[in-house]
Amino acid sequence: MNAVFVGGSRRLGRMNAELSHRLDNIIQKQLRVLVGDANGFDRAAQAYLAERGYAAVVVYCTAGECRNNVGDWPIHAVEYHGRDRGLEFYTAKDDAMLRDADYGLFAWDAKSKGTLRNIRKMAENGKPSAVYVSSIKNFVTVRNAGDASALSRDMSAEAIASQDLFSETWMMPPAAPGAALGGLG
Repeated sequence: MNAVFVGGSRRLGRMNAELSHRLDNIIQKQLRVLVGDANGFDRAAQAYLAERGYAAVVVYCTAGECRNNVGDWPIHAVEYHGRDRGLEFYTAKDDAMLRDADYGLFAWDAKSKGTLRNIRKMAENGKPSAVYVSSIKNFVTVRNAGDASALSRDMSAEAIASQDLFSETWMMPPAAPGAALGGLG
């Protein structure tokens, strides 16, 4: 089953029709959702998926300490051996989701450096992401490092050629031989 890293800015704590629609399409296509445990968009997406009764969700938490798990889904406890709860603590789970995901769905407030980091890392690994940019109230598809750079440089949706990732017309590309996801722990 293909997996989608669903995440976004902590300042974006509510779902809107566009994001709900994309999540509905992910549900309809029966993709596995990998989501973090942060307040903001992570929690909003969790609440939406729980309301829909969607079971194919895994919540990623650093050191097994989940701040939010609205649907009481399985957790993927990411190891962390550092001492503090700073940036490295919280990016540990993001790095695990980046490894395990095939696609990304992000809600970005055009300010969050953490969300932009995840969008860039997905692109650098050739994993496309649908990015809802709240400041322009539109989606942008980021497929590669050039798209990610353009996104951070220019908030105009026209600056990046877009495909409606996770829309009704989106077709999942055939999986490469041997590309099946391994267990998530």
